[in-house]
Parts: sequence; C-alpha cells; structure tokens
Amino acid sequence: MAVPMLFILYNADASVMGKLSYGYKKLTNRDKDKPTCAACDITHGGLSLDETSQWKAAKADLVHSGAVKEIKQLHRDELDPEIKEFVQSRGLHFPMVLARNEGSSLTSVMSSDELAAFKGDPQAFMKKIRHLLSGAQSAL
Repeated sequence: MAVPMLFILYNADASVMGKLSYGYKKLTNRDKDKPTCAACDITHGGLSLDETSQWKAAKADLVHSGAVKEIKQLHRDELDPEIKEFVQSRGLHFPMVLARNEGSSLTSVMSSDELAAFKGDPQAFMKKIRHLLSGAQSAL
C-alpha cells in the first residue's frame, strides 16, 4: 500500500503582502478558539517565519518512520489547480490538511476547527495524524 502524501494548507499567502496581512490579522484576532491560521501555529509557532524545532522534529519523525512519504506545506497562493479545485468544489475552509496516495484522488484529513483544537502543539497534531492514517490508509 502506498504511503500518503500530506498537504498542510495555510490560511495565509506566501507573498510579502500576504505575510503582512497575516501578521495584522494574527495580532488583532481576539478569538483564541478560532486562530487566524491554526496550521501556522502548529508549524511556525504563530508569527515566526521559521518552522519551530518541535515541528521540524515531528515532521522528520513522521516521514522517516514511513508513516507518510512527504509533507507539503502550501499557502493559499501556492496551490496547484487540482488542489485549488478540490478545496473550492467542497467548500472547505483554510487551514486544513489533505492527503493523497499515489494514483488516487485527494481526501480531506483535518479541518480548520480540528487543527485549532491542537492549540499549536505539533506533537499532539502528529499523534492525531498517525492515528488517522493508521485507520484510514485503505480509504485514501
């Protein structure tokens, strides 16, 4: 069975203006239960432009263990047409996590609300990803 590829889709754009806009939204967001980008909180600790060491370690462990083939982290303005169409046609909201096995279609793995529940904890996120993949690989 092929090992899935994970796509972590951020609720932010990669451009300079996108980063500035995200920073402003992050600083002015008063609803801690609805972060501006929960995926950003998990991978970058919020406003940092660099991935946290905890995220780098968790990501490397997931890939090196063979649980996933690759993890691609994409901003809204970096999506290929297939991913963009998948998100739009299903009315999904950023951020999110998608998965795909070789030769199969995309599937939604985790919603923005589910990501927010981790409150920026990459270890808890990875534990949940491992659980989801172990029970759902045949469906991916």
